[in-house]
Amino acid sequence: MQKIKIVTDSASDIPQEDLEALGIEMLSIPIAVDGKGYFERKSFSIEEFYDILDGASEIPVTSRIPEQDYFACYRGAMEKGYTHLINVTINASGSGVNAAAHMARDRFYADIPGARQKLEIHIVDSGTYSLAYGWPTMQAAKMAKGGRRAEEILLWLEDYFSTVEIYLGCYTLEYAKKSGRISAAAAFVGDVLGLRPVISMIGGGTKVIDKVRGEKNVAPRILQAYLDNCADPQAPVLVVCGKEPQYGRELAEAIQSKTGLSTPPVYQAGACIVTNAGPRMLAVICRGKKRN
Repeated sequence: MQKIKIVTDSASDIPQEDLEALGIEMLSIPIAVDGKGYFERKSFSIEEFYDILDGASEIPVTSRIPEQDYFACYRGAMEKGYTHLINVTINASGSGVNAAAHMARDRFYADIPGARQKLEIHIVDSGTYSLAYGWPTMQAAKMAKGGRRAEEILLWLEDYFSTVEIYLGCYTLEYAKKSGRISAAAAFVGDVLGLRPVISMIGGGTKVIDKVRGEKNVAPRILQAYLDNCADPQAPVLVVCGKEPQYGRELAEAIQSKTGLSTPPVYQAGACIVTNAGPRMLAVICRGKKRN
């Protein structure tokens, strides 16, 4: 019998109650704000970070999870009798978290005799952000609890990540300018004209797909991007918002009205997303066409 442990990092934005109910271990990403060090989801809640971000004079800086934290996680899983560990990480091309997980696995197998035979460690690069890998990580934990084998769970995750897409709207250009996602000149022009970017996050890359005029047009453009690109209308769709939860509720209701499906669940975005998009943001997560 396989005993499977599911692990992820704090940028997955999985709510605390789901982590506890599903037995998912979440490692915290270090983040520095104006020279002060924090650990995401340990030093502050998602809601508390919005206030920290609003009061910051400089853009916060995240760093990768320390290798020793992963080493301790792997050792603890082995000592508790787990036979398989599946670690789903934030996009490897946008963070060093995945690399730290791999280095810790290499050292774990090298330093502890027999560890490779006792615990199979699978590290999955989600290629995406926030609940776009947090939600499938929750499904993986449910599958493990239901007796599914690690091989089945890994295949399901691979398929999901080959289709998942995010469409995100920013209600201000301030944070995208500070983080370097948009040049200062472009942000200045955008502010003057009242433009708001709508961004796709697909396959590890980001792209501005449109610039809408005025805040009232952000949610309708995100909705249209979802309707245009969702390849499987029956697949679960998620809504993610920042410090304005009504934006999320309104978009979820609009999706339900347009599709006739159940109203999508609404989640809150954590530090890694809002540091770059700003605390006033809105996104939809769906499954698009399968990528190679």
